[in-house]
Amino acid sequence: MKKWHLLFLTAVLSLVLAACGGADESDSGEEGTDESAESTEENGSEGSSDLGEEDITLSYVEWDTEIASTHVMQKVLEDEGYNVEITPLDNAVMWQSVATDEADGMVAAWLPLTHGNLYEEYEDQIVDLGPNLEGAAIGMVVPEDFPVDSIADLSDEANQTVTGIEPGAGVVQAAERAVGEDYDNLSDWEVQTSSSGAMATELRSAIENGEEIVVTGWSPHWKFQEFDLKYLEDPEGTFGEAETINTIVRQDLEADSPHAYSVLDNFFWETEQMEEVMLEIEQGASPQEAAEAWVEDNQDVVSEWTE
Repeated sequence: MKKWHLLFLTAVLSLVLAACGGADESDSGEEGTDESAESTEENGSEGSSDLGEEDITLSYVEWDTEIASTHVMQKVLEDEGYNVEITPLDNAVMWQSVATDEADGMVAAWLPLTHGNLYEEYEDQIVDLGPNLEGAAIGMVVPEDFPVDSIADLSDEANQTVTGIEPGAGVVQAAERAVGEDYDNLSDWEVQTSSSGAMATELRSAIENGEEIVVTGWSPHWKFQEFDLKYLEDPEGTFGEAETINTIVRQDLEADSPHAYSVLDNFFWETEQMEEVMLEIEQGASPQEAAEAWVEDNQDVVSEWTE
């Protein structure tokens, strides 16, 4: 009798232990499911659900400022899940590409003066998201030790030549107005157009050789990080007040690619930040390498654009 009772207790105990083990396994399974759900929620594709159309094209003019900003924005949008193509174009074609939906946007609109005529032409066909950089300026730029401080005081310096960039650029057009209309003392001067790169090469050569030079300049630009330069005063106001660089997108981008639209709308940085990227490129990094390094080192700024 005692033996039967002992066997009975052993059997009951086994059933209890089995039940507890099953409960533990069940609990463990439920806990794993919960953790998996939490992980999916945290790391899943919720953030990508508003990408919309994932192929994005940005156009830009090959100025040092726009090379820097466009490559940075390409990197940021690619990190967000987009396939981003960037296309260098002439000023007028860049604007036209966004107005005709051939490009999704650009971060390269200098307003109100430099690209003012193009803005007026396409204003009804684009969306202006506002400044991505403030305090941009254009004008005649000279080395710090240049003998005069004002355009009005120029006479026979620098072989009476203003070294310009691409024909049709806003700063070149302003320089041509200064020489041809606004400043009588510049009647014998000429604006010699070239390219942004050629202008920078001429500037560097003149500074290294202690020669006088006047260039069509703008900021932000890496040259202000590398050389001691100054703007000549512009009493006639030919070059206008400080400008902004604006982000422009096509009209249906918000509906088609809402997150890309949001990132572009949030994009804003400071002159020094842009010049960091520009200087890296000037010192030998590729635009892609410079952009990737800047984005990696400035995640606090980037997170404000992508939130």
